[in-house]
Amino acid sequence: MSTWPDTRILDLLGIDVPIIQAPMAGATTTAMVIAANQAGALGSMPAAALSIEQLRDALNTIRQASASPINVNFFCHQPPAADNARDHRWKTLLEPYYRELGADFDALTPVSNRAPFDEAACKVVEEFRPEVVSFHFGLPEKALLDRVKATGAKVLSSATTVEEAIWLEQHGCDAIIAMGIEAGGHRGIFLSDDLDTQIGLMALLPQIVDAVKVPVIAAGGVGDARGIVAALALGASAVQIGTAYLFTPEANVSVSHHYALRHAQASETALTNLFTGRPARGIVNRVMRELGAINPSAPAFPTAGGALMPLKAKDEAGFSNLWAGQALRLGRDISTYDLTRQLAEQVLAKIKRH
Repeated sequence: MSTWPDTRILDLLGIDVPIIQAPMAGATTTAMVIAANQAGALGSMPAAALSIEQLRDALNTIRQASASPINVNFFCHQPPAADNARDHRWKTLLEPYYRELGADFDALTPVSNRAPFDEAACKVVEEFRPEVVSFHFGLPEKALLDRVKATGAKVLSSATTVEEAIWLEQHGCDAIIAMGIEAGGHRGIFLSDDLDTQIGLMALLPQIVDAVKVPVIAAGGVGDARGIVAALALGASAVQIGTAYLFTPEANVSVSHHYALRHAQASETALTNLFTGRPARGIVNRVMRELGAINPSAPAFPTAGGALMPLKAKDEAGFSNLWAGQALRLGRDISTYDLTRQLAEQVLAKIKRH
C-alpha cells in the first residue's frame, strides 16, 4: 500500500496500515484477529473475559494462523471488597423484574467477573510474547509491567483525559490511545470517576498529541474513512476501531445485539454502569430506560452483572449489555478483512486528493 504520512505506529508495532482492531471482550474472536492481521492492521485479542486456559488456546490458534504482530488486551482494575449490603440493595431493586419474568429471586446470585492482569496472565505474556500488550483502566503494578516490557512487547493503554495521557507516558507506555466519550464499551477512565468532564475525541485528541511525545492512537466515533482522515489531521498516528467490526461475520454477538446494532438510531447509545458497575457505552434498552443508565445502586465493577444474568436469560434484549459507540450507524455488513482494506484504501485516496 502507498506510503502513509505518519509511520510512527507502523514502525513501532510492525503493521502495514494504521488501524487497530479494538479488543472487545466477548465479541472479538480469533477469526476477527486473524483477518485484521491478514489485512495489515493490528489484531487485538481481549483477555479480561477469558480464563487462562481459554487465553492460551486463543493465542495458540492465532499464532498458528498468522505470523503478524498481535495485541493482547488486559484489564488492570482492583477487585472490589465484598459489600453484601450493596449487593442486596441492588438485587432488591431488580426484584420486580424477577417476578415479572419468572426468574428465581431466591436462588444464589450468579457471579459476574472480569479478570485483572495478574501473575498468571503475565506468565502467558512471557510464554507467547505478543508484540503488543494493551491495558484498560491504567496500568498494572510496576513489577508486572516491567516483566511485560522485558518480553519486548510494546505497551499501550487508554487515556480519557490529558492528565491520564501524561500519567501513562510517565509510567512507561510506548503509545497512548486517546479514548473519546463517543467510544463504545467500557470507558478507560482511571484517574477520576467524574463522567461529567469526559471529552469528545475531536477536542481530546489534539490536546493529548500536544501533551505527550509518544505516538497517539484515536478511538471513539471513528467508523469510516472520513473519521480516520480527521483523526490523522489532528495528530493521531493511527486509529482504533471497535463498533464497525461488530458488524462483521467474525464478530461474536448475540441475536439481540446483532439486531440492535442494525436498527438503533444514531442517538440511542448511552453510558451506563448497570451491567458491570463501571461506565460503558451501549445501545439503550429496557433496563437502562427504566432504572436510569447510571444508577448509584449498581455494585462495584465487575460484580453488577451477576444479578442481571437470570433476567438476561429471560429477556436478552432488555437486560443484556449491547455495547456500541456513537458511530454505530456507519457500520456495514462486511468482512473484517474487506472492512480493513477498504478503509485503508479510502483513506489513502482522500489524503492523496488533498
